[in-house]
Amino acid sequence: MRYVVIDRGDPYSKELVERFHKLAADKGFVRDDHEPEKVISIGGDGTMLHAFHKFTDRVSDISFVGIHTGHLGFFADWQAHELEELVEVMATSEPSYVRYPLVEIELETKAGTTNYTAVNEFTLKGVDGTLVAQININNELFEMFRGDGIVISTPSGSTAYNKSVGGAVIHPSISSLQIAEIASINNRVYRTLGSSVVLPQHHHCDIISKKEQRLLLTVDHLSIQRSDIQSVRCRVSDRKVCFARYRPFPFWNRVREAFMGYEVK
Repeated sequence: MRYVVIDRGDPYSKELVERFHKLAADKGFVRDDHEPEKVISIGGDGTMLHAFHKFTDRVSDISFVGIHTGHLGFFADWQAHELEELVEVMATSEPSYVRYPLVEIELETKAGTTNYTAVNEFTLKGVDGTLVAQININNELFEMFRGDGIVISTPSGSTAYNKSVGGAVIHPSISSLQIAEIASINNRVYRTLGSSVVLPQHHHCDIISKKEQRLLLTVDHLSIQRSDIQSVRCRVSDRKVCFARYRPFPFWNRVREAFMGYEVK
C-alpha cells in the first residue's frame, strides 16, 4: 500500500507521524508523497481539509483516513492512542469505502473564470459592508439578498458554518448542496426566504454581485479577497471524496457525540 501523511504541524502531531512511518514500514507499507493510495491525516478536521486540497486533482483515485489528536472530529475515525491498532488493521483487513458529495464553484471575474472544489463549504461575504447579490436557481431569479453573506455547504459540511446560521444537518449519502443566509436584511427592496434551501444534484445556483464591492470568498480553509467578482455558480460535483473505514462510525453517531455528547453504553 502506498501512503502519505499530512499533519497539523505541531510537535505532538509530528511525533505521531514518525511513529506511523515506523509502524507502516514494519508492515511493508510504501511511503509515496506524490501518488499515494491512502492519505493519512493527523491533526484535526482542518488538517483533513488541507490534505484534501493538496490532492484535489487526484481525489477520484485516493481515499482518506483521519487520526484526531484531540476529540474525534467528523472526518476522523481514530484517536492518537489507537495508532498501533490502526496500522495493524490497515495491514490485515480491507476497509469499507464511503463517498461524500463535493461542491464545485465556478468564479466569474473580469479576468476570467476560476474553478474550486469544497469539501465542507463555500462562503461569500462583503468586506466593507453588506453583501448585495441576486440569487438565481437554475438560471431564474430566486431572491435579492442583502446581508452579511451566503454559505453554500455540502452535506458533510452541513454540521459546520451552515449549522451555526440555522441550516439543516443533512446526511452525506444525499448528493445535494445547501444555501444558507448569514444575517439577511429584509425590506421592500431586498426580500429573502429566510430559511436554508437544499438543492439536488442536478440543480445549480448563481450568486450575482449587484454592485461594485470588495468580497471575501472562502473555500473550506482557503480565503480569497477580490473586488472584481461578477458571479459565482455552485453545483454538486460529479466527483466525491472517499474515506476508508476500518470500523463503523455512522454519521449520526458523529453528530450525536459532537453536539450532544451522549455515548452509547
